[in-house]
Amino acid sequence: MKISKNSVVTITYQLKESNKEGEIIQEVDNKEPFVFLFGANQVLPQFEENLIDQEIGASFEFGIKSEDGYGDPNPDAIVDLPINIFQGEDGKIADAVQVGTFLPMNDQEGNPMQGLVLEINEENVKMDFNHPMAGVDLYFTGEVIEVREATAEELDHGHVHGEGGHQH
Repeated sequence: MKISKNSVVTITYQLKESNKEGEIIQEVDNKEPFVFLFGANQVLPQFEENLIDQEIGASFEFGIKSEDGYGDPNPDAIVDLPINIFQGEDGKIADAVQVGTFLPMNDQEGNPMQGLVLEINEENVKMDFNHPMAGVDLYFTGEVIEVREATAEELDHGHVHGEGGHQH
């Protein structure tokens, strides 16, 4: 079976920065392969474009430029937030708030997002809400481990169920 819209795809891969010789960013092996519903907007569109029509056992190797990946860093996504939103009732800043730490946050509409703490001073916490890979060219090498038809339930829910997927 070939990878196509509404198929469940299982892959292993190595992600490097920039090119084949770049620094390894992430490795996904057979012990915990990456499983996703193809065509359900769960991965970068260019990632899917490079995998379409591949079959079980196929190897892949491709790059995605930053503008086609997570885009360029947006200076407006770096903000100063009042320190009081990070303080407990005792006035102390939560232990998790440290420079270099990613913190789960919510935007004004309540949507979850993650921000990187850049700086802490007496009045503000400077945070970067850009994607961690914004501005980074991505280079993938890997193998297609399994391809199968998605179940009606998976299509209805928009994600994979069972091993490697979402459990209800």
